[in-house]
Amino acid sequence: MFSKEESRQLRHEFWTSFGKSFPKKWVLYNTKTKGLSFKFHFDTTSALVALDLEDDLENRINYWEKLLALKTILTRDYLPEVIYKEEYLLANGKEISRIYVPLKAKVSIHNKNAWRDVMVFFNTHMSLFEAFFEDYREVIKD
Repeated sequence: MFSKEESRQLRHEFWTSFGKSFPKKWVLYNTKTKGLSFKFHFDTTSALVALDLEDDLENRINYWEKLLALKTILTRDYLPEVIYKEEYLLANGKEISRIYVPLKAKVSIHNKNAWRDVMVFFNTHMSLFEAFFEDYREVIKD
């Protein structure tokens, strides 16, 4: 078991190492689309890349419908294993809409032996997510 401080240090070490191993400027929060952001998630039980819709309900529904209309393209040309969840509950109780790809393997940020696989997964899948977003940005924003 890890103390909070040890856990915090491992998380910091992972994200620093990821940034050095894959030095890329990710879109993440800089989508220029209010309420729409990309996320990396890695904790003690799982890893995933996600496109989150966190704005007010009206905007969430608007973006959700556009992204749902693009689902066939996203799954066929970019991320075949993508999951769409219109109602996704975060650990803090906040409800969002999320489109995401989980890493199938059981991993933990506390296990350094899993880090390389997670980093490669993040780099590969987020790059594909961002390519999709760049290709269809205007459709999503309109």
